[in-house]
Amino acid sequence: MCDVLVVDDDFMVARAHERIVDQQDGFTVVGVAASGFDALAQIADKAPHLVLLDMYLPDMTGLDVIRRAREAGWAVDFLVLSAAREADMVTAALQGGIVSYLLKPFKITELQSRLAGYAERRRLLDRTGDLSQSDLDRMIGRASTVTPTEAISTLPKGLSKETAALAASALAGSEPDLAASECAELLGLSRVVARKYLEYFVATGQAAVSLRYGQTGRPQRRYAWLAG
Repeated sequence: MCDVLVVDDDFMVARAHERIVDQQDGFTVVGVAASGFDALAQIADKAPHLVLLDMYLPDMTGLDVIRRAREAGWAVDFLVLSAAREADMVTAALQGGIVSYLLKPFKITELQSRLAGYAERRRLLDRTGDLSQSDLDRMIGRASTVTPTEAISTLPKGLSKETAALAASALAGSEPDLAASECAELLGLSRVVARKYLEYFVATGQAAVSLRYGQTGRPQRRYAWLAG
């Protein structure tokens, strides 16, 4: 069983996240915090395995919570659920060792998928014996290998570094791939703009594109992150 602490200053949002976690097999919510100080106190007291963390809190940022938890030496993982889209904040969170980053608003299935991936990671780490490369690939995932600052070193005219960093993070965290319309929904962009960033990653060798054929209409272009 994986113990989860939900951290969000919006009561209704916190309750919604709590319900999603409690409905996920193998997970249970051991606490809900509405501030950074409360989150740190509950981490120390309840020792959760995973914290669902918002970046915008009334007394400190989620980055402060991550940093203080690391400095205290607490063995806890963080999955960020936030509307924070700033490239520097996303980059700092990735460098802080988070397991995933979901931009609000997101679909329930997106959080369920991240939780399932985290459960698989814990299962592999708890297993005795050596891990294979495929085990490591499944455990680490693409999200932890993304380095947005490297992915956006040279951008064509009309593309911004901030949006490119977010697009890189969204694409790297997708399993197994992402359509332009899905990227657009995650980042609050138009599909046309999202596709420009995805095609840029393909052109620079940081992403691959494949075609998915449905029953009717044109095949859908699906993008998968390769960089890192």
